[in-house]
Amino acid sequence: MPILGCIADDFTGATDLAAMLVAHGMRTVQVIGVPQGPLPDADAVVVALKSRTAPVTHAVAESLAACDALLAGGAKQIFFKYCSTFDSTDEGNIGPVADALMKRLQAGFAIACPAFPANARSIYQGHLFVGTALLNESGMENHPLTPMRDANLVRVLSRQTEAGVGLVPFSVVDQGESAIRRAFNQLRDGGRRYAITDAVTDEHLHAIGAACADHALITGGSGIAMGLPQNFRNQGLLPDRGDADSLPEAKGAMAVVVGSCSRATLGQIGLARDHVPVLELDALATPDAKALAQQARAWMDGKLNEERPVVIVGSAAPDKVAALQQKLGRDAAGMLVEHTLAAVAAELVARGVGRLVVAGGETSGAVVQALGITSLRIGPQIDPGVPWTYAEPAGLHLALKSGNFGARDFFLKAFQP
Repeated sequence: MPILGCIADDFTGATDLAAMLVAHGMRTVQVIGVPQGPLPDADAVVVALKSRTAPVTHAVAESLAACDALLAGGAKQIFFKYCSTFDSTDEGNIGPVADALMKRLQAGFAIACPAFPANARSIYQGHLFVGTALLNESGMENHPLTPMRDANLVRVLSRQTEAGVGLVPFSVVDQGESAIRRAFNQLRDGGRRYAITDAVTDEHLHAIGAACADHALITGGSGIAMGLPQNFRNQGLLPDRGDADSLPEAKGAMAVVVGSCSRATLGQIGLARDHVPVLELDALATPDAKALAQQARAWMDGKLNEERPVVIVGSAAPDKVAALQQKLGRDAAGMLVEHTLAAVAAELVARGVGRLVVAGGETSGAVVQALGITSLRIGPQIDPGVPWTYAEPAGLHLALKSGNFGARDFFLKAFQP
């Protein structure tokens, strides 16, 4: 039975979290959608939902259903995972989902910590930084679905919940686990139900995780998960493991499909152009998913092999994305790209691709659903937050990359031996 049950609000975020747990010794399986039967044999089960930008009522209902399935399967603690850039509008979905989970678990208090220093996400005095830039100056202010224009997470979360939100500042976090626990108790006694926790190093995340050992609910990015496995070892529930990330041998042709328009992904596309075949579909010029997919099918003829990947791009620079949204509407524009790349991915797999990278959270969700994948075994990381996974019985090695993650050479290094 799993001892840790996790609910992620998008598919790449689920994989990111699963990779962190595997790296710290927990055998982890990612389940696509709310589990409908017995849970897999694993130390941790991560339920991947497509709820980050869903209507609030839908996101809450799915998250509660996932929570019930995890509890029924034996989970001792629930983790609600969202993006390390706290992607959410003022209406939600982070606050409403956390509120609903807190009520279901009868938990009176929970942290909110999206920090992930390894990927340059840090929180100081309640403000989220991406590298050296405040969140609202990092490019996330231009996100097409969840523009983040306020770096103060206490304010951001307070706009999404009626529960009180407090802060555990750097000066406390830096003192370690005992000081953090005292701060939690003080906030709880003062009527606060959520604590934004500063964190700028992995040591901070380990200390925060240790201080949350007895919390029924934890919310945050994948970084905070690095401190959780040791809690279960301390309780005698988790043995030491040396093979948590083992996967079968990777085989087959190699490909990348890209739906993200983040700065990081655009840089990865730019570097890939100099080394491997790259097709950039123009959804603004051809706003038809079937026609775009047919363009990709014609282009990929004769290019698929086990020597180098091909890259098929459905995203674009922010100005072109804005123009497409103005032409079709935000939701329709997003669905156009998702449907196109889902069809492209299915064609690639049908033609023998056995190693596939998908860039973008919404795109990853569409691709996984199109391929009929219901669960993923989590393997070794390519870059922080992005592991290879293995889909059975398809025999497909799959990497689901958040748009903001990965080094500039990610699309090349992913396929290196």
